[in-house]
Amino acid sequence: MTSAERTVKAPWSAWWQRWPRWVARATVLWAVLYAGFGLVCALSGTSWRYHGGGPGASWLGWAAMTVGVSAAAVSGAVVVYGLRPALRVLLLAVCVLAGITAFSLLMDVVTLMVGQGVDDPAAAANKALAAVGAVLLAATARSDRLPTDRAVQAPSVAPRIDQLAAWAGTLAFVPYAAMKLAWAFGGTFAGITGEEVLAVSERNGASGLFLTLESWGLDPTALLAALGVFLLWGLVRPWGQVFPRWTPFLRGRRVPRRLPLVPALLGAATLAPYGVVGIGYLLLATFGAVTMRPGDFHSPDDALLVGWIGMVAFAVYGVALTVAARSYWLRTRPARQMPVDAK
Repeated sequence: MTSAERTVKAPWSAWWQRWPRWVARATVLWAVLYAGFGLVCALSGTSWRYHGGGPGASWLGWAAMTVGVSAAAVSGAVVVYGLRPALRVLLLAVCVLAGITAFSLLMDVVTLMVGQGVDDPAAAANKALAAVGAVLLAATARSDRLPTDRAVQAPSVAPRIDQLAAWAGTLAFVPYAAMKLAWAFGGTFAGITGEEVLAVSERNGASGLFLTLESWGLDPTALLAALGVFLLWGLVRPWGQVFPRWTPFLRGRRVPRRLPLVPALLGAATLAPYGVVGIGYLLLATFGAVTMRPGDFHSPDDALLVGWIGMVAFAVYGVALTVAARSYWLRTRPARQMPVDAK
């Protein structure tokens, strides 16, 4: 890196290192914007649609505005009075509400990645804003923990229990990937053929790239599952901390800590509860407590079979990702350096 590059980078790095000083103000700004978004949706009668279901009640806009106003009040108090224990509790409470609101954001991201539109742009925008707010609120709740001089830990392998969790998350996707690939190669599974699956994808607005990959036997969701498994193992193996030899131009360099942690935490926060709640619903449907709608399948039993394969994969992988992310967080956490005078 040249001296000019260092000169340009230094102010940005210094500003970022001072995040405890400005994060509360950033949270106030977000809260005002989010409250305004909720107010506009409420006054305009905008209803939000989730997971292809019917539109939600217009009071959801008022609920978003309430969360925004609450966040603005608490974070504003932090700016004025500093971070007090009671304010920390309130920040975390609002953070939980924002996190619940942002639930299933990853599903919208996945649908966009495979070329399909989201069910409702307003709902997707609400979840994206809530996710940003959850991060800011959590950071504000920790803003009294100023950074100290710490040394970077050497790359290490995760404990055996965490690696077993990674194996569980990997194996959970095998039936899911096999089902998807069977359809991609034109086979039949759960009473529906690959041609019918392709027609459903086209009817749901899949992009030309998605349809082309399907016609070549490459199901995009199966490819995303493979990327998810890659991320999972990167969290528990040393090559997730230092770029290995097979990565050109990057080999030997330190992997930025946030690079795997951000998608891992987002995936864990979405897939684990999504899969667990989905399994609960499937249990009720299996024992006849609720009615399983066939959807795009020929019978409720076919939909139930596919649902079990998908939800078990999401639940087990989501839990495994949570375990692996925690392991990576602990193993890459900078170690406190001993003062020179103490040596």
